[in-house]
Amino acid sequence: MDNKRIYLSLSEQSGFEHEYIQKALETNWITSGGPNVDEFESVLENYLEEKPFVSALNSGTSAIHLALILLGVKEGDEVICQSMTFSASANPILYQGAIPIFVDSEMDTWNICPEYLEAAIEDRIKKGKKPKAIIAVHLYGNPYKVDEIHAISDKYDIPIIEDSAEALGSSYKGKKCGSFGDFGIFSFNGNKIITTSSGGALITNSKELKEKAIFYATQSKDDAVHYQHSQIGYNYRMSNICAGVGLGQIKILDKNVDSRRKINSFYKEIFKNIEGVDVFESINENYFSNYWLSTILVEPNKNRNKESLRLAFEKANIECRPLWKPMHLQPIFEKYPYYGNRIAENLFEKGLCLPSGSNLSIEDKKRIKEVIVDFFKK
Repeated sequence: MDNKRIYLSLSEQSGFEHEYIQKALETNWITSGGPNVDEFESVLENYLEEKPFVSALNSGTSAIHLALILLGVKEGDEVICQSMTFSASANPILYQGAIPIFVDSEMDTWNICPEYLEAAIEDRIKKGKKPKAIIAVHLYGNPYKVDEIHAISDKYDIPIIEDSAEALGSSYKGKKCGSFGDFGIFSFNGNKIITTSSGGALITNSKELKEKAIFYATQSKDDAVHYQHSQIGYNYRMSNICAGVGLGQIKILDKNVDSRRKINSFYKEIFKNIEGVDVFESINENYFSNYWLSTILVEPNKNRNKESLRLAFEKANIECRPLWKPMHLQPIFEKYPYYGNRIAENLFEKGLCLPSGSNLSIEDKKRIKEVIVDFFKK
C-alpha cells in the first residue's frame, strides 16, 4: 500500500492560479497591493452579497488587530474572546495592551456560550470595566449562535468582531459568515478552505472603514509628497502575487465546500455504528457549515481514548490533531479572567480533528477507514 503522508488539511490547486501570478510578473506588480489585490477584494465583496467592504491583508491575525484598532481598543481595555479557538483570535488583544476575558463554549455549536457571555459582561460592568469588544469564532466552520450572541451585543452595545477565519463558505439562515459582525475576518492560510499561501481579509460595513484599514495596513502614510506619518502604521497589506493565488483559488471555493461536506458525511457513515464516538454536525438547517475540519468526540474507556486513536493514525502516516486547546488553559493566557463550566476543556480532552482536505483521494479514504475499523475492533 502507498504509505504517503495524509495531511490534516492541504490546499488544492485550481489550475487558474498561474494565470494571475504570471500577469503580476509580466506587469512587474511584485509588491503589496496592486491590480490582483483590488480584484480579489471585489470578488469577495460580490461573494458576500451583503455589500460589505473587504480589505485584503497578509493574515487573519492582522485583520483582527486592525479591527481592534478601528474600534479604539487601547491599553487596559477589556475584550471578550471565545476560549475555544486558535491563539490568533486572542493574541491581537495583547498587541494593544488590552486584557482578554475568556468565555466558555456551549455544546450545540462548540462556540461562545450566550449564557456565559452575558454573565461575563454583567460581571465586568459590576467591576467597573465594560468590555470594548467581543471576538466570536465560527469554530471549524460551524456558525456560532448568531441570533443569541448578537442580541446580547445589541443589549449591551458592545461590537462584535466575527472571526470567520475557518468559515469562508459557511452561512447562517442563508447569510454568509463574515458579514454578521461589526467587523469580520477571513484567513487564507495554506490549510484553509481556499488559500493565498498566506493572507487574510477584514470585512467592514463602510467604505470609510475600509479606507482607514488600508491606511493603517500600509504604514499610515499621510497625504503628502514626502513620507510623513502622524499615526502608527503596519505592514499588513496583501501582496499582488498572493492575491493572484486567491483569484485562482476562489474559483473552486464552492467545489471545496462541497468536498469537505462530503468528507464529513464519509466520517458519519463510518462511525454511525461505533459506540462512544460522535461526529460533530450542525444542529439544524439554519447552520450551514463548510466543515473545514471534520471533528469527533471520543468517549474514553480503559482501552481507548482520543490520543490512542491519534497515535493509531500516526502509525499509518496519517495526520490528526486534538481540538484547539482552550485559551484560558494556555500558559500565556491562564492569568486572565474566564467565565464558564469546563465545556471547552471537556471538548479538548475528548476531541480530535480528522483529515479533511478537499483533495483526499479514494485511496486516502480507504486508508483512513482501515485505521478506524481496525482500531475499534480491539
